[in-house]
Amino acid sequence: MLPHWKANQFLAPALGEPYLLTPGPLTTDYAVKQAMLRDWGSWDGDFRAMTAEMRERLLRVAGDDKHEFDCVPIQGSGSFAVEAMLGTFLPKDSKILVLMNGAYGQRIVQTLNYLGRAHSKIDKGDYLPPRADEVAQALDADPAITHVIVVHCETSSGILNPVAEISEIVYAKGRKLLVDSMSAFGAVDLSVNKIRYEAMVSSANKCIEGVPGFGFVIARKSVLEAAKGNCHSLSLDIYEQWATMNKTGQWRYTPPTHVVAAFLVALRMHEAEGGAEGRLARYTNNRDVMVEGMRQLGFETLLRDRWLSPIIVTFFNPAHPKFEFSRFYDLMKAKGFIIYPGKLTVVDSFRVGCIGRMDANIMRQVVAAAADSLTEMGVDTAAPPAAALDERAKLAA
Repeated sequence: MLPHWKANQFLAPALGEPYLLTPGPLTTDYAVKQAMLRDWGSWDGDFRAMTAEMRERLLRVAGDDKHEFDCVPIQGSGSFAVEAMLGTFLPKDSKILVLMNGAYGQRIVQTLNYLGRAHSKIDKGDYLPPRADEVAQALDADPAITHVIVVHCETSSGILNPVAEISEIVYAKGRKLLVDSMSAFGAVDLSVNKIRYEAMVSSANKCIEGVPGFGFVIARKSVLEAAKGNCHSLSLDIYEQWATMNKTGQWRYTPPTHVVAAFLVALRMHEAEGGAEGRLARYTNNRDVMVEGMRQLGFETLLRDRWLSPIIVTFFNPAHPKFEFSRFYDLMKAKGFIIYPGKLTVVDSFRVGCIGRMDANIMRQVVAAAADSLTEMGVDTAAPPAAALDERAKLAA
């Protein structure tokens, strides 16, 4: 039996652990941790039943009431699953348009280079999303493009990309869409009944609030059937994983059994919270409370409000000469909060995640810890350099 939990509890992490204010791995519920205390046989009927329940629940999160899609878990981190999706669903003679505005779009381009798949890109930098008119122009200019891929939430900047808008134009132009929803699925709506795509990929340790160890692909069954023989890799072949699971109920190679057990508990908690809608409401409130408090201290967000995601928020480093990020990080950690370094090339920044087993009360504690940390550093204002604001104004115009 998997452990039970009490809904709506937001307690301090076990054993004095700090809260992880990151886009995953993230702070998990004690019941999720507790599920990993038992060993499972990977070929045993009980574990096969767990795998089947997990796949079914994920399809429900995706809104697949017409049974046109299937869910295929794949061992490894999120990047493993993204590579598996690209390698399996892109024929060798295809060409993909990559919509980029951060490090994870860049990683997709790097992966395509390894795979030897033809591609082009729209690179929007760190401040803005790709828009439908730009995608339309790129598709009209290059009839060889067969697919488009977009990162749903680009966590290097915290930007939430307009997937629905992009999907409409992609299919209007007769192309196909793939979605990297690594850090958004389970909170931001990606229902197959509302947004058209061929396949999307996410990970256990993101908005479902499980632990790291596998990703999963939700794809049209017709796309899965057509993918036989496409993949460059034995272990990352989604078609073969799908065919084996449907035939035997088993993973082809050793599964992360403890991670699956934890994820099932997380999925049940996700449902109890109201599914993606309930989780989005909590994460959005987390973001709003935290951003308001940080702005009162003088911090500025990298992005304009309209593009802020409920997943993670990027802040400019303060201009004050006594501010040093490594010291700020250590002070925040000592107070029980692990924040995330920046991942931008143009300006110095850091990130604060809004996801995980946390609520608005905890986000207020985050702001208080940031205020105390600035005081200990002798920083009386967190205002960013004027040059950073000028750069934002110029690039986000």
